[in-house]
Amino acid sequence: MPTHTISPTQPLTLAALATLLADGRLVTLGDDAKAQIAACHDYLHQRLAHNDAPIYGINTGFGSLYNVGIAPEERAQLQVNLMMSHACGTGAEVPQNLVRLMLFLKAQSLSYGHSGVQPATAERLVAMYNRELLPVVYEQGSLGASGDLAPLAHLCLPLLGLGEVNYQGYRLSAADAMSLFSWAPLELQAKEGLALLNGTQFMLAYAVDGVLRAQRLADAADVIGALSTEAFGGCTDPFNEHLHRIRPHAGQVLVAQRLRTLLADSELQTLPRHAVQDPYSFRCQPQVHGASRDALAYVAQVVETECNSVTDNPNIFPEEDLILSGGNFHGQPLALALDHLAIAVAELGSISERRTYQLISGQRGLPQYLVAEPGLNSGLMIPQYTAAGIVSQNKQLCTPASVDSIVSSNGQEDHVSMGANAATKSRRVVENAEQILGIELLTACQALAFRRPARSSEALEMVFAAFRQEVAFVAQDRVLYPDLHRAAAFVRKFDWASVL
Repeated sequence: MPTHTISPTQPLTLAALATLLADGRLVTLGDDAKAQIAACHDYLHQRLAHNDAPIYGINTGFGSLYNVGIAPEERAQLQVNLMMSHACGTGAEVPQNLVRLMLFLKAQSLSYGHSGVQPATAERLVAMYNRELLPVVYEQGSLGASGDLAPLAHLCLPLLGLGEVNYQGYRLSAADAMSLFSWAPLELQAKEGLALLNGTQFMLAYAVDGVLRAQRLADAADVIGALSTEAFGGCTDPFNEHLHRIRPHAGQVLVAQRLRTLLADSELQTLPRHAVQDPYSFRCQPQVHGASRDALAYVAQVVETECNSVTDNPNIFPEEDLILSGGNFHGQPLALALDHLAIAVAELGSISERRTYQLISGQRGLPQYLVAEPGLNSGLMIPQYTAAGIVSQNKQLCTPASVDSIVSSNGQEDHVSMGANAATKSRRVVENAEQILGIELLTACQALAFRRPARSSEALEMVFAAFRQEVAFVAQDRVLYPDLHRAAAFVRKFDWASVL
């Protein structure tokens, strides 16, 4: 298996991250990364040896304690104390795949050589990533401004032999896990605790995962929407390229083109039309799906920029002989983007639920609730209720976190992004939308069966057949929740790009 090399001179793309996460390849620090990390570390310690001017968090306290000086012999303990005191996470555990991504993203940020850490510190993060030695991190505790302090403290405690880790299905103390590899705890030097805890890697891991899943979900929405259009007896006129040439938003144009392609050569499209116009949830797919796509393109740009950024504080510039205290840890760029992601994905779910509702309503020659003997059988009545409830929850989750702020650190940190909250709730919205679209897929395939013997396009028939391998036709009432769960799993795992 090829190895991914972390290099400060090679920009990290979302496409490369998607490949890295999909195939599980190992990671190594490039020689250029090691050299830049070492050069920055050496510069910092030479400067400290010859200059005792205050430098925030290196020879001073933290936050509102910035005006308290720290003696040279106490600087290492200062960094250890920082790590321990800031490990105040609560709530649910961060999923282990996201913890592993956090390790990678922290090593990536350190690789640019503006953080002052030892090369051994970055190397240990990479080793933990490769061994899948995953710290126990909690979702709650970050304000998304002085970096993701609490989550990153939990992420990095094991470097000191503290905290807990998950390893091969077991939860172990970090000290016991490290002994498996004969690893000694690292001895932190000046600034290292601050470099590890300042940063946006908690928010960023959720953002990377969220935008990659949302992009797949947007593909799924186009295909599932086309299936629903066929099942409902909808027409292709609203997708005509002339309409979208005169309102050429990029996402709208792309979705219209995809729907035309997916519905081309469909026998169902040659049948007599049921109505002059279709409801908005069918007719306006290019405009709604397309707007979400454009929003996701913005989110992807922000996330990719953040992946190639240094987000701790202060930052060190050896060539310029500068150490600057700034605010690169502030999560506002990600907070806004994550709120935007949640809204864009929620809209994919909202319009999907409306198509589900139309399909079960007994219109256009389809039986009520898409089942024989409605009354005796409730058919697909309640999956729509479920979708509606989830859509409503998504609306509640889309209240933006990025407009909120609470003063902290005795007034020193007086505006925070709440990007961590934006991150965790955006993940919930994505998971919800996967289930909503799964319910639409279940409903569309059920309805399409009532259109037989007429058939859809080759691409859509392939999706129909693949889904039927997971979920059978509902001939009469049965326990449906396993079908709903399998439908959501299908949405998450199917290769939607293969039919687009």
